Amino acid sequence: MVLGTTSGAGKSWLTTALCRYYARQGLKVAPFKAQNMSNNARVVPGPGNVMGEIGSAQYFQALAARAVPEVRMNPLLLKPEADTHSQVVLMGQVSAELTAMPWRGRSEKVWPQIAAALDALRFDNDVVVIEGAGSPAEINLHASDIVNMRVARHANARCLLVTDIDRGGAFAHLYGTWALLPEEERALIAGFVLNKFRGDAALLAPAPQMLQDLTGVPTVATIPMWWQHGLPEEDGVFDERSSVASAGVVHTTVAVIAYPRISNLDEFQPLKNLPGVRLLWVRSPANLAGLKPTDWVVLPGSKATASDLHWLRTQGLDGAIAAHAAQGGAVLGVCGGLQMLGEALIDPEGIDGNGPGLGLLPLVTLFEPTKTVRHTPARFAELAAGPWQKLSGVQVSGYEIHHGQTAQHPAMAAKGDVAREVLPGVAWQNTRGNVLGLYLHGLLEDPAALQALFGATSGAPVRTLDNVFDGLADALEAHFAPGVLSSLIQPCQP
Repeated sequence: MVLGTTSGAGKSWLTTALCRYYARQGLKVAPFKAQNMSNNARVVPGPGNVMGEIGSAQYFQALAARAVPEVRMNPLLLKPEADTHSQVVLMGQVSAELTAMPWRGRSEKVWPQIAAALDALRFDNDVVVIEGAGSPAEINLHASDIVNMRVARHANARCLLVTDIDRGGAFAHLYGTWALLPEEERALIAGFVLNKFRGDAALLAPAPQMLQDLTGVPTVATIPMWWQHGLPEEDGVFDERSSVASAGVVHTTVAVIAYPRISNLDEFQPLKNLPGVRLLWVRSPANLAGLKPTDWVVLPGSKATASDLHWLRTQGLDGAIAAHAAQGGAVLGVCGGLQMLGEALIDPEGIDGNGPGLGLLPLVTLFEPTKTVRHTPARFAELAAGPWQKLSGVQVSGYEIHHGQTAQHPAMAAKGDVAREVLPGVAWQNTRGNVLGLYLHGLLEDPAALQALFGATSGAPVRTLDNVFDGLADALEAHFAPGVLSSLIQPCQP
């Protein structure tokens, strides 16, 4: 099990790397995270082969493990809709009952299904690599914990505790976390990991030995700072320092609107790995100044479309996006972004919110209680001349997660303003050809789509996820103390 002293310490990174490392040893491996809080989700099979949702981190960890992603790997997913409210997804399906329950009351209700999912994965696999959440030493939450030490105790897991040394205070973080755990939980900590280290590791001495003298726990790895590892960010926005293109000649800037409830930002990771492509987070009109018509403005997914659309207007970004589109600039809306590009949001059930859209596509979205969750293979029809025409006839595959249902605005159609439906019920284009909206997440992860859009200009092969996973495993072999990784999976007494 991988625990962290804080959020962002490197748990997801290390868990993914361990999944690939053990899979390369010829073992059958599965990832597990009891509860994830993220608006980055993927569509995977659940019980009865009904499609459901899990956190993107566990989806990628499953791919790293060379396993088929499934809902048991993340039985509880919390999708924040406001600062004090989250939609609850249990075993892949939205639960209105759990969503309405207080957090502390919810934990005991869901624990039996969490434990059953973990036990089933342990039965079916040689190795299960478990990821914790936040810090295991949140003493105010310990009594109702269902994701950290309760899971560790249930599985009798050997635990690594990772800290971000770049933040400063790493040894205090490690010691304080260890000291706040009860004695029987301290005994499960098998090693400390220093992550994101810059400089000469020899200069750390004698601190690792002093820490071991205090705790009995060795520091088993010091991982260097690594900006360009290629793994999608789980919750944070991407950092320009991690963009390959930032060191080379940029031919295309992709400006992504970073509204407060952005979702599925991980699907833009492949663009980070393309030479010549620069990703830019946009929070004000000034961020869009200087864009060329060949540059993209992207409205990504949102867990609160109406609220994020209001935020966008408050920032003055609506005018800046409209100006880019008016100049013939490329605009792409994905899921919630598609809904924003239309004329109106209609919400009779109180699911998301009503409001006028940006008016860049003659569409209207009606929010419905039933959530669409599915894989979607499709072939683009002929697209109008413009930045998206390269997708004409391209077979792609992605996934949909949305409450809204979008269609042509009837009154606008009567006046002759009709959107070009380029994927039936999934994607629409304006008559000018520069604005494209679609429900299909994962378009920019599809090799055929990337080849069509960037193959002629990238000048280099696309860096694949499989290459990324192998690079992570190579890093473990290079920086973990000899014998540690094999010792972590040796049979132990219950």
